[in-house]
Amino acid sequence: MLIKIGELAKCTGATVETIRYYEKEKLLPEPSRSEGNYRLYRESHLERLQFILHCRTLDMTLNEVRTLLQYWEEPNRDCGDFDTLLDEHIHAVEVRIEELKQLKQHLNVLRQKCVSRAPAKSCGILNALADNSCHSQ
Repeated sequence: MLIKIGELAKCTGATVETIRYYEKEKLLPEPSRSEGNYRLYRESHLERLQFILHCRTLDMTLNEVRTLLQYWEEPNRDCGDFDTLLDEHIHAVEVRIEELKQLKQHLNVLRQKCVSRAPAKSCGILNALADNSCHSQ
């Protein structure tokens, strides 16, 4: 199976730009080229790209994806380091959840600054943003 980049994008739901970016970042190996210099991808590219995209849906960084790809390419390797990587990622997600909760709280405080329609110059939301009072409660 040899397919062009547009077909690979269609098969995976990735954009052509994303595929090129992953190639540039060395997450995807360079494909072969046709006589017309079109990129030609194999089944292995499709499988690897699907793996990368799945990792990215789990909000994994490119470095985390690189590490996971190393494990994927060496199936007999001990996965203890991967367990640690995943634990660290879970912790980062927990931190982000707390940050998002704080953000929601700030936004709710900000939203309460404006309870009715008013001219922009007297808008509680705009004034709270200007004087930073939405962060003081």
